[in-house]
Amino acid sequence: MTTVDLNADMAEGYGPYKMGDDEGMLEIVTSANIACGFHAGDPDIMDKTVRVAFARGVDVGAHPGFNDVWGFGRRMILGDSARTIENLIAYQIGALQAIAHAAGHRVTHFKTHGALGNAMFSDRSLSEAIARAVKAVERDLLYVIPPLTEGESAGMRAGLNVVREVFADRAYTDEGHLVSRRLEGAVIHDPKEASQRVLAMIEDGCLRSTSGKKLPVKVDTVTVHGDTANAVHMAATVKASLLQAGITIERLSNTFLDA
Repeated sequence: MTTVDLNADMAEGYGPYKMGDDEGMLEIVTSANIACGFHAGDPDIMDKTVRVAFARGVDVGAHPGFNDVWGFGRRMILGDSARTIENLIAYQIGALQAIAHAAGHRVTHFKTHGALGNAMFSDRSLSEAIARAVKAVERDLLYVIPPLTEGESAGMRAGLNVVREVFADRAYTDEGHLVSRRLEGAVIHDPKEASQRVLAMIEDGCLRSTSGKKLPVKVDTVTVHGDTANAVHMAATVKASLLQAGITIERLSNTFLDA
């Protein structure tokens, strides 16, 4: 029987500003990627999201980004040294670990956000710096990364617990990378279309690019974005479609880590 995780990015508000319906998403997903205060999030929002996740049996993972609240972490920050990147990652993982520990929860996984994550598709040196940081802080963290990327390769070389993710609501290039958000059709807004794409990726074991090219991949977790207008409906539709197809949805820690 096929088993996958369903994850979403959360805690991406800041102070009085709310981004997405985290409580609604936590009724649906099995893993939550928690913003760690650099691209979004603050200690109170992190704490609240972690505690709700804990109460609902949802895994929590660190979701670090560039130090860019103004641009929501979707702008590429150039010129940082490898050491700075390592420190940026270690700092954010550590922040969430402290919040989670105080709430009686634990951090099980790691997944980069926005421009930082996009850079890992093709930037080998940045990917290796990030993999080194994860390994140094807690090498047993599940390392959630898109397949067919430098990030995947760096994680494997570092001996990390690599978990391959696919995106329910994003289009892919012929290289298996995400289509730039600047281009039309990069983000899929129709929940039914997204569900059909996810099912095809899992059942066929491959990504399908915008040109129709098929790229073989292993699918461990499906990402649905939590900051779009119809995010909760999208996640619920994807989940229902997977369950109807006989696919088991299980949190990452139950699949890849000892209970």
